[in-house]
Amino acid sequence: MVTTVILGMLCVYLLCFSVMFLLISTRLADKKMGMDVFALGNLLLGLAYIMQLVDGPPDWGLMSVINHILTLSAPVTYLLGALRFFGRPTPIVRPLLVLAATYAVVQLLVQALLGNEARHALLAAACVLLFLGMIIALLVGSRTFAKDLRVEMLVFAVLISGICALNAAKFVMIVNGGMAELDMSSGFQRIFYLYMSFLATVLPPCAVWLVLRRLTDELRSLAAHDPLTRLLNRRGLMDALEVHFRSRSAEPAFLLIVDIDHFKGINDTHGHKTGDLVLCRVADVLNATARQGDLICRLGGEEFVVLALGSDGAGVLQMAERMRAAIENLEVHDFSRDQAIRCTVTIGVSDPFASAQVFDEFLQQADVALYRGKKAGRNRVERGRGFEV
Repeated sequence: MVTTVILGMLCVYLLCFSVMFLLISTRLADKKMGMDVFALGNLLLGLAYIMQLVDGPPDWGLMSVINHILTLSAPVTYLLGALRFFGRPTPIVRPLLVLAATYAVVQLLVQALLGNEARHALLAAACVLLFLGMIIALLVGSRTFAKDLRVEMLVFAVLISGICALNAAKFVMIVNGGMAELDMSSGFQRIFYLYMSFLATVLPPCAVWLVLRRLTDELRSLAAHDPLTRLLNRRGLMDALEVHFRSRSAEPAFLLIVDIDHFKGINDTHGHKTGDLVLCRVADVLNATARQGDLICRLGGEEFVVLALGSDGAGVLQMAERMRAAIENLEVHDFSRDQAIRCTVTIGVSDPFASAQVFDEFLQQADVALYRGKKAGRNRVERGRGFEV
C-alpha cells in the first residue's frame, strides 16, 4: 500500500512538472532549449507509471508491453532534450517511433523465447546501459562542451548514478529471485520508487536552473558584444582588460586602432547592407590575424580596437602590418552590383600601458597616431611618438 501511494505521488510530480516545462517552453518562443522535450519525457514516464498502477502485477500483456516501451522511451527523450539544450538540432518523433517499434519486437521475441522474467530483466538491463551512457556523457561534457556548467554536470552524473545502480540491482534480483522481486510490497520496490520520487522532485528545478543560467549567460554576452560583428563592444573590452590586469603576471598591453579608409564612400556607393558586410569581413580578418588571447573590439562605426596582451613592440608592429596587408588583399562581393570591393585600413599603435584606468589616455594616443597615418596617405601602420621597438 505504501509503495502504491509513493508511486501515485510520483505520477502527480511527473505530470505537474510536464505541464510546467511545457509552459516554460511556450515563453521561450523559438529558443526552447529542450524544455518542450523534457515535458514530453515527463509525460511518457508519468503515463508508464499510471499504467503500472492500473495494470497491477507485472504480468504479460499489451499494457505491460506499452508500459516497458514508455519506460525506456522516457530517458531517451530526456537525452534528446539535453542535446537540444546544448544547441544540437535533434529530431524527436522519428527516433522515438523507431525505438518504440524496435523494442516492441524485441519484447515479443524475448517473451516467446525466454519468458516474462527475461522481458522484465531486459528492461532493467537496457535502462542500466542507457543511464551508464548518460553518466559518461555528463562526465565528458563537464570537461568539454559544458565546461561552464561543470558543477551542474557532476551533480546530474551523481543523481543518475543512483538510478543506474538501482536498475542494476533490479536486474540481478530478477535473474536470481524471479518475478517475486517486482512485487509492489517488497522493500526494494519501495526504495526504488522513493528514489524516483526524489529525482522527480530535484531534477526539474535543476533543469529550470540550467535554463535560467544559460539565459543569463546569453544576456551577459549580448551586453558585452557588438550585435553586427560579434566582437567585443567597449563595455566587454573594458571588463576583459580589467580581468587581464588583475592577474599578478599581467604584462603591459598595446592598443591598436584600426580604421577602414574611405568607408563612407563604400556606404554611399554600395549601400549600408554591403557596408555592414565589409565590417563583418574586416572583423573576421582581425580575428584571424590577432594572436590567441588578444582582445578585439568594434569601437563604433568603422573603427576597431585591438589590445595586444603580453607582446613586445616589434611583435605588435608585425601583427599590425599583418592585419593591414590581409585587409588590403580582402575582397568583399557586392551581389547587387556583381562586383568585388576592396578596402584598406590605417592603424594607429599606442605605447604600452599597464592599467585599465589609463585606457582612455592611450586610446587618445593611438588615435593621434592614426590621424598622422591618415594625413600621410592612409593604408599604413603608424606608431606613437614614444614607441620603442
